[in-house]
Amino acid sequence: MATQRGMSGIDLMAVSSELSVKLPLWIGKIYQYGPGTFGVRLNGEDKAKYYLLIEEDRRLHLTDTLPPAPGNPSGYSMFLRKYIRGGRILEIRQHGVQRILDITVGKSETQYHMIVELFNDGNILLCDAEYTIIQPLHRRKYRERMLTTGVIYEFPGEDVTQVSEDHLREILQTSDQDLVRTLATHLMLGGKFAEEVCARAGFEKNSPAGEAEASQLTTAFTELLDEIRNKPYPVITAKGCWPILLQGEEEKESFATFNVALDAFFPKAAEKKPEKEKGRKLSKEENIRHRQREAIKGFEKKISRNEVLAACLYAHYSTIDALITTLRAASSDHSWQEIELALKKSDLPAAQIITRIYPDESAVDVLLDENRIKIYVHESVEVNAGNYYDQVKKFRRKKEGAIRALGERLAQDKKQAKKEKVWNFEKPKWYHKFRWFVTSDGTLALGGKSAGENEELVKKYFEGNDTFLHATVHGGSVVLVKGPTTCWDEVGAFAASYSNAWKSGYSSVDVDGASRSQVSKTPESGEFVAKGSFVIRGERQHFKNMSVGIAIGIRTEPTVAIIGGPIHPIIDQTVHSVILRPGIYEPNDVAKKILREFKGKISAEEEKAWKRVLTGEQVAKFVPPGGSEIAEIR
Repeated sequence: MATQRGMSGIDLMAVSSELSVKLPLWIGKIYQYGPGTFGVRLNGEDKAKYYLLIEEDRRLHLTDTLPPAPGNPSGYSMFLRKYIRGGRILEIRQHGVQRILDITVGKSETQYHMIVELFNDGNILLCDAEYTIIQPLHRRKYRERMLTTGVIYEFPGEDVTQVSEDHLREILQTSDQDLVRTLATHLMLGGKFAEEVCARAGFEKNSPAGEAEASQLTTAFTELLDEIRNKPYPVITAKGCWPILLQGEEEKESFATFNVALDAFFPKAAEKKPEKEKGRKLSKEENIRHRQREAIKGFEKKISRNEVLAACLYAHYSTIDALITTLRAASSDHSWQEIELALKKSDLPAAQIITRIYPDESAVDVLLDENRIKIYVHESVEVNAGNYYDQVKKFRRKKEGAIRALGERLAQDKKQAKKEKVWNFEKPKWYHKFRWFVTSDGTLALGGKSAGENEELVKKYFEGNDTFLHATVHGGSVVLVKGPTTCWDEVGAFAASYSNAWKSGYSSVDVDGASRSQVSKTPESGEFVAKGSFVIRGERQHFKNMSVGIAIGIRTEPTVAIIGGPIHPIIDQTVHSVILRPGIYEPNDVAKKILREFKGKISAEEEKAWKRVLTGEQVAKFVPPGGSEIAEIR
């Protein structure tokens, strides 16, 4: 599932499958719009034109238009033009379910590989035919590989799309986690798609992994990937953008292709984010007004969409009427499974427009004039069209209600504007003595600042449903995740950043996770466990290449406080923030500089009101030990 923060490996699989269908393609001009945002003009057969948009740490998909060309082309865009402009794209290949795309380009008698990495902070690399790196956009040093000129590019991790039944059985039998977590971690599916595999295979997601049958899970996993590659049903829901509609999700809008869905879901490149205004976060009231205006736009869009679908049914009346008659007759003598099998084998035009079957509803999806329309076969064309007109009426009523609510809100805001702002300050909590942050899905994560605090965390606060994390380098915080979460990239970055990986200047490091029963202070015979260190037994969770980077910011809602931790959740929760990377400046010097930056961004009234939290001590709590530098001020 794609969120505003970026795409998953499953999303990239759907995109690469759709791009591969359009081959052959030829590369036109390449533009760079920012530090990691690129646009590529692509030429297809029969004078077809496409525009590929790449944000190195967020997304890659076709878009309906690129931003205006920058006045002065960047060095890296000019470098790419020199090598691959005019070249023919021979293959587009994803590495397993990793967020890595390998684009093979042939030019003259030479082949190149343009590799796009969407994980961590992202990267783009141009390699020769043997994968020797000619030039990366960013030179990076990881524990297991180097990304720099002259080095052979190595794809990280295994290709889990080829997992065998025996291998999966071994994974299940050696896992001490429940089934859904085991699949999410080892098959790189993430929580929602792992739940989908469990449901399709007929297993309870929270059941022990070792009790599940590998053959059924392998079949369900393979069928899921095949559907994503070859039979997508792209939708946008309240949670994000999906290549297929999963069980339990409610679609807000469907699209003909996943590339089109992503282009509608993400803001346009170089477009200002709606929640930002003149460098500050919107207030609570402004956010409410913004959401109401967006809701009105959404209702207008749904009204228009349903009117189009209803009109399309009448425009193809005879085709749909004949289809309904045929399927209604067939369903009286055959099961929907038999009908679906027959449709797959049929070459008839009517069968070709059916894209999906809903046996429980006696309904099918048809594709007409690039519109995906759901048809109920036991109802007439008029009734089916009437269903869409009913939706038009419903959303018109909702639009009218939203317009009234917005008017009432504006009137109320005028009254509230006269009242003086009263700030609510964060009250001391038991966990403030440690490093801490709250994940994007609301789970508390704690980290020790010393060996003594590591001991205290495990001894006093490590409970049965918690997860223990530690970077795979000597020295660093013990991190406890207090309950279930799906934001493993956030807690992994937290553990990675408050470890000696920061002092060593790494941009990423691996992190291991374990359950309560696996963590012990009891060493093996003849061994010694130092203070703040622990023994982990059994199969661990492995989180590869967790990004090293910290954000520190001022939060104003629901309480005023200085908070710090992984970059994305802290930025989302704060009105002003800075991003730190490993550097050469001492922690106290960095904390003082951050405090000056914060005070320079707020009014004198705010500085006076917030003086109890705007202190160097509050900022310094979140600065990692070792050298740092401010990479970005937001």
